[in-house]
Amino acid sequence: MSENIATVAYLGAAILFIMSLGGLSNPETSRRGNFYGMVGMTIAVLATVFGPRVDLVIGLPWIIGALAVGAAVGLYAARKVQMTQMPELVALMHSLVGLAACFVGFASYVDTSVIYTGAEKTIHEIEIYIGILIGAVTFSGSVIAFGKLSGKIGGKPTLLPGRHWLNLLALLIVIWFGGQFVAASDTSAGMVPLAIMTAIALLFGIHMVMAIGGADMPVVVSMLNSYSGWAAAATGFMLSNDLLIVTGALVGSSGAILSYIMCRAMNRNFISVIAGGFGTGGGAAPAAAGDQPAGEVIAVSATETAEMLRSAKSVVIIPGYGMAVAQAQHTVYEITKLLREKGVNVRFAIHPVAGRMPGHMNVLLAEAKVPYDIVLEMDEINDDFPDTDVSIVIGANDIVNPAAEDDPTSPIAGMPVLQVWKSKTSIVMKRSMASGYAGVDNPLFFKENNRMLFGDAKKMLDEVFVALKG
Repeated sequence: MSENIATVAYLGAAILFIMSLGGLSNPETSRRGNFYGMVGMTIAVLATVFGPRVDLVIGLPWIIGALAVGAAVGLYAARKVQMTQMPELVALMHSLVGLAACFVGFASYVDTSVIYTGAEKTIHEIEIYIGILIGAVTFSGSVIAFGKLSGKIGGKPTLLPGRHWLNLLALLIVIWFGGQFVAASDTSAGMVPLAIMTAIALLFGIHMVMAIGGADMPVVVSMLNSYSGWAAAATGFMLSNDLLIVTGALVGSSGAILSYIMCRAMNRNFISVIAGGFGTGGGAAPAAAGDQPAGEVIAVSATETAEMLRSAKSVVIIPGYGMAVAQAQHTVYEITKLLREKGVNVRFAIHPVAGRMPGHMNVLLAEAKVPYDIVLEMDEINDDFPDTDVSIVIGANDIVNPAAEDDPTSPIAGMPVLQVWKSKTSIVMKRSMASGYAGVDNPLFFKENNRMLFGDAKKMLDEVFVALKG
């Protein structure tokens, strides 16, 4: 394949990637967006493999072997990984992008097939240095995010004394060694500052994500998505591959925009999230008895819940991570379908940070075939709660916590939340009275118009469904 044909193929792939991002911006067009992305990636891979830069005689067996391994891992993940494990899988994939950027950077530095001189050599080495820096931070940060999301590492932020000064010192050292790297007379001399910078970047990635609390993890996922994009773009510069540069820039910029949207949804400053985060991690114990919200909890049964849903004219369902863990989305859809057949106006309210990653609840509901037109974002539905007969919260906590609006001393003060307490009746489904992922008590549980349905979400919803049918 000639250089011109490869360039045209790359251009077509880039256009398909842009169309893919456009399709993924809406649930109704997301399947089409995924299809565009797959076609674009197929074109890009074929154009690279059969392009003028690859020696098929030497490289083809290695390429086929790598594709076989990658395809096998992908097929295994697609079959075995549950929807509740998607956030940590995404974090793990981000780590692989960062690791690839590091490997490509070191390979480009020791490659003697192309000789750079003068300003071109300086620019190439700066590209290598920055690419490995971003890749190392992305790799180690994503590994820690995977550990936190999968529960292997606690969600409580680890805040080292003087962490901001440590970050500043690390940055200054990285800049100084960058000068040493560019000024190195040969590859062996430059390898020392490059290796030291890589070690510092790996430590920084660990420190950065360890300092972020569990409640901020959705922002972390989107932030690491952005980092992986910039790492890919840096790899494109190192390899002089225009498609990698364009694709990396698309992923990096879209991830950055998503991170900004997530921070706005949490009333958080993005820099403050990176610098420390908030929350005391998942499963933290509630505050001392004297500090807990006052009031009496009113528990209800599945049968009583079914009666309230049956007599309601308007119902709003608020899904959370508890629904994902219980794999209850299919039962939720069956209940929704049954209520709609009885003339009940049923809608879903989605908070931007519900679950463990952006769009987590939307994916689960789409998997259960919930109609897209009744799945509404927080800003679209919050004003409708006063006219709602029953709001049922399934395994969510922090996103429906009135303390965010009423208590200026709360760690989540100012965070926009779904105002379910304004409904005529709210029902919260939880296993226990434990606090949410942010470790903050919820006064909603003690309000007069709130009811608590305790138990496993899947089991209790099955009972509600049976009672509704009866």
